[in-house]
Amino acid sequence: MKTSVLVVDDEQKVLDVIQPYLIQEGFEVITAKTGNEALKAVAESNPNIVILDWMLPEKSGLEVCREIRKKSSVAIIMLTAKTEEMDRVVGLEVGADDYMTKPFSLRELAARIRSVLRRTNPSSLNSNVIQRGNIIIDEDRHVVLKDNKEVSLTPAEFQILLTLATRPGIVYSRLQLLQVITGDTYLSYERSIDSHISHLRKKIESDLANPKYIQTVHGIGYRFGETE
Repeated sequence: MKTSVLVVDDEQKVLDVIQPYLIQEGFEVITAKTGNEALKAVAESNPNIVILDWMLPEKSGLEVCREIRKKSSVAIIMLTAKTEEMDRVVGLEVGADDYMTKPFSLRELAARIRSVLRRTNPSSLNSNVIQRGNIIIDEDRHVVLKDNKEVSLTPAEFQILLTLATRPGIVYSRLQLLQVITGDTYLSYERSIDSHISHLRKKIESDLANPKYIQTVHGIGYRFGETE
């Protein structure tokens, strides 16, 4: 059974963009344009997750979120043009599981949907998504987000990150990582891993002098920091 997503937005052009993309990504998509339509759709269709616009006719997204939470624990992502921190806090306090501001990329939206479902209702989702701290790795889609923004990685960088993040704290030698990205071990190319690691750190670490995620174990290799 497909994961069902209810997208609530009063702008038809927004629905016309989001709906086909999420269908292409393998989701079943239901749409609503007003607060009352959203509440009716939740009651009748029982979606796995709701993408809920803040500004809606009849009832605001916040009102809808409050009413949904009285009866349901369905995952909710608030979708809005508001960027003030207090707005974000209010949205989360009334029961939203996540918060996205416009504009956003469709790939980011799909990745965030999978991330939220992995936390709130993993049985509803078959996609392989890993979240470590502020890093989200969608293995099936080859998408990586840092602080909810997409990071562009090479195939080798992606495979190294995925391998390390899958087993935080486990140390991998350079030869083991080389085998991950080449399928074989070539001693003469062992140090090429250091170059990949350097580029990867520049893309995902906030402090290169004190890496949080990709950590060096001197004399052995690398490991992913235990962030959780």
